[in-house]
Amino acid sequence: MPQKKLMLLGGLRYLLPVIEEAHKLGVYVITADYLPDNIAHKYSDEYCNVSIIDKDAVLRAARELKIDGILSHAVDPGVTAAAYVAEKMGLPFQCSYEAACILQDKSLFRKFLSEHGFNCPKAKGYTNVEDALEDVGFFNWPVIVKPVDSAGSKGVTKVTDKADLKSAIETALSASITKNCIIEDFLDKVGAQSSADIFTVDGKLVYPAYSDQLFDKNAANPYTPAIEIWPASMEQKFQDDLTAQLQRLFTLLGVKSGIYNVESRVCSDGKAYIMEVSPRGGGNRIAELQDMATGQSLIVGEIKKALGMPMDDITAPQYDGVWCNFILHSSEEGSLVSIEIDPEFKSKYVRDVGLIVKPGDHITPFKGANNSLGTLFLRFETREELDAAISNPDSWVHIKLK
Repeated sequence: MPQKKLMLLGGLRYLLPVIEEAHKLGVYVITADYLPDNIAHKYSDEYCNVSIIDKDAVLRAARELKIDGILSHAVDPGVTAAAYVAEKMGLPFQCSYEAACILQDKSLFRKFLSEHGFNCPKAKGYTNVEDALEDVGFFNWPVIVKPVDSAGSKGVTKVTDKADLKSAIETALSASITKNCIIEDFLDKVGAQSSADIFTVDGKLVYPAYSDQLFDKNAANPYTPAIEIWPASMEQKFQDDLTAQLQRLFTLLGVKSGIYNVESRVCSDGKAYIMEVSPRGGGNRIAELQDMATGQSLIVGEIKKALGMPMDDITAPQYDGVWCNFILHSSEEGSLVSIEIDPEFKSKYVRDVGLIVKPGDHITPFKGANNSLGTLFLRFETREELDAAISNPDSWVHIKLK
């Protein structure tokens, strides 16, 4: 039987566990983007130089390479191209190309949610500053301004003073691939927002998951996730409500099998809101941590799905302890000297260290996921233990710059 070929769009470090698991399955892995020095290309079997936002170019390359499956795992810009290629070549994907376009565009997604009666903030999309400024009175202030097509909190600004709106719009437009932004009412959350990976099988949500996503108020961008915790502290009734909302959304969109990254929150109006749904694994190694914490493998499931291979059973997650994805970052700029973790703390609580920087690298303030220094996977027996540790991280992790 010929070796199956899997195309992975992108070349970031997040793809390394996908490549590793694919190789264990005997799969030939092709990584594709326009940056040949990206780290994932050093571990794949073949590199294809193509812009992953050019869906027709990706399709031509995929046909030439005779691929059997395609993923854009944790790589937001490649999702619509992956859906497009899969649809044109008759390959498995989470959803149709049309559904992927809706999910990947924050403005289209808000419109879809509103039209179908989901809980949804008042929102509107724009392609230029002038049109947006004319709608100042449309929103309930404060507002949040975002690119419609970026991930990792890049280009996102909360605006309280209307005088600052113009600058926020310009920031969002500059961070957008398509030069489109969205303005929406800022939803005042209760407790922690959730960001987690979920999994559907034949359109049914079989693996719902929720986390506590926390932020560093002292970071250069206080809306960039800094800590993620499983299981979530969200009340079960809201988790059940969100699971039902997601299932209704997936039914409306006619989705199939695969992984999705979902952001959600409970707000001060007593309602649970789906904020974002993307047909891909999340960044910050979310699927890796969830796999480690639950003993299931979303990554293997996603690879097998993409290649049309029989999947292992995937069921609702049960967590072995309390887990934390701690995003290493700096509030200052400088040259990295070292990152040191207290040996006793490391031995007791650290399950994985994923540094993406080395001494001498230039470090910039934490404005988005692309400014992180790496991740630590931490495991505790209780939430109280975890909360005590993350309340004073300076006592166990030391980032030295010069």
